[in-house]
Amino acid sequence: MTCGQRIVGSVAAASFLLLLGPSWAQEHISPSSGTPVVGDALVTASIGDASRLLPLLATDSASGEITGLVFNGLVKYDAGLRVVGDAAESWTVSDDGLTLTFTLRPNVRWQDGRPLRAQDVRFTYEKLIDPAVHTPYSSSYELVQSVEVVNDRTVRIRYREPFAPAMESWMMGILPEHLLAHEDLNTTRYLRDPIGTGPYRFVRWRTGELIELRANPDYFEHRPWVERYLYRIIPDQATLFLELLTGGVDVAGLTPLQYARQSHTPYMERTYQRFRYPSFGFSYVGYNLHDPRFQDVRVRRAINQAIDKEALVQGILFGLGSVATGPYPKESWAANPDVAPTPYDPQGAKRLLAEAGWADHDGDGWLDRDGAPFRFTLLTNQGNDVRRQTAELIQRQLQRIGMDVRISVVEWSTFVHEFIDQRRFDAVLLGWSLSRDPDLYDIFHSSKTKEGEYNFVGYANPQVDQLLVAGRRTFKQDERQAIYREVHRLLAEDQPYTFLFVPDALPVVDRRFRNVRATPIGISDNLIDWYVPAAEQRYRRLAP
Repeated sequence: MTCGQRIVGSVAAASFLLLLGPSWAQEHISPSSGTPVVGDALVTASIGDASRLLPLLATDSASGEITGLVFNGLVKYDAGLRVVGDAAESWTVSDDGLTLTFTLRPNVRWQDGRPLRAQDVRFTYEKLIDPAVHTPYSSSYELVQSVEVVNDRTVRIRYREPFAPAMESWMMGILPEHLLAHEDLNTTRYLRDPIGTGPYRFVRWRTGELIELRANPDYFEHRPWVERYLYRIIPDQATLFLELLTGGVDVAGLTPLQYARQSHTPYMERTYQRFRYPSFGFSYVGYNLHDPRFQDVRVRRAINQAIDKEALVQGILFGLGSVATGPYPKESWAANPDVAPTPYDPQGAKRLLAEAGWADHDGDGWLDRDGAPFRFTLLTNQGNDVRRQTAELIQRQLQRIGMDVRISVVEWSTFVHEFIDQRRFDAVLLGWSLSRDPDLYDIFHSSKTKEGEYNFVGYANPQVDQLLVAGRRTFKQDERQAIYREVHRLLAEDQPYTFLFVPDALPVVDRRFRNVRATPIGISDNLIDWYVPAAEQRYRRLAP
């Protein structure tokens, strides 16, 4: 799952810079050779299908990846994590930081030929705050006082009080008012047939198989050189790797096992560029905090002590990652350096559980309380080998302290909509991809627990709530850093999640693609500049 994956700078753009250490590296950069030419197709793959292809409702990584190519926000991050114009050519910020005025580029058109207008920005905002729309992103717009259309190309946004992630929030993809004004966004056909302003146009979606996009010849920056973008759904990571070996996929993320042990063959090194850099996110076990067993913080702390996270990093990630201490990876300026990894201490975990009333009272080797065993189901999604292996190792480690853990693996769409959205779980094994701004309001504020929202574990801490609100209302980075470091400390103390690890991103790209680069925001920020020399193109050109 993602946290917006989708979801952007404070007025001071420098406050979003990711502090990169020597661990951030790429193994290869594909050279530019000659003049770019149009043609070929890029075939990528995912273990999970998309669900809804409108930015406001795109809550999973597959949906976020597709909507990111079909839609534009007003602004975006560049490769250096600076806020730059996207659909907006310029903007101004009032001295008090409460008013943003954006001027749209004159040459942005919807993919049906209509011009993008300031009215579309206002419409998008209205849908973001509409309680009838099941979007998890509404909190980023609650402090907006008004969105005023000055003229077709100018929109003025006023805030009631300071909102530090204001610029980042306007990276949200803009919706076409002329197509969606009379639609129910939760059920509209445009969820499966989107029309945006982005570099690629939607062509078709075969559920569970393929999403196809085609280059937008009228894109305002320039037409992408790669003509087609094919997003294949391959639910099994081993099968996906075989597709890499046979040339059926051009771009994919490797598992740690594949990266460390299976991708050093002459064929793979000759055919693919490999990249490695820290992912900006974390993997975790999240607890249903409406379940009485997990409401006791001693139980959650005990589980944290009973899981050997360094063993997860070394044994499952092959060292391609690091132990998480809380919600912020060490590359973030918001990370609290005083929060150390929790030592692996199964005996200490047993003592905490005994304090909470859980012990082996009947001598059968399992914890129980009032005659009921400590038995729960750890739920995760199908097709992700790292999560499956992590769940199995956690199961064994918790069995050693007397917890009976069952594992359930569910297809992604069912997992999200039938279990996460409906709160039908004991504990879940998942991961978050984070925004570069440290605002975690949508994930941990006690108000964000409705269906489709991100605080699905039901976490509530008034002190954390106050800090999350305060962090949004100051532009001073030193003050924000102090706030979010305290959030980091409190979340590590409360353990609404067991924070497991920060995995490295391990993508590979077919070498025929030129201009591929790794940056702090990944490898695809300049996707429209990728190209394949004519002599190396694999797929035929399409007729106009």
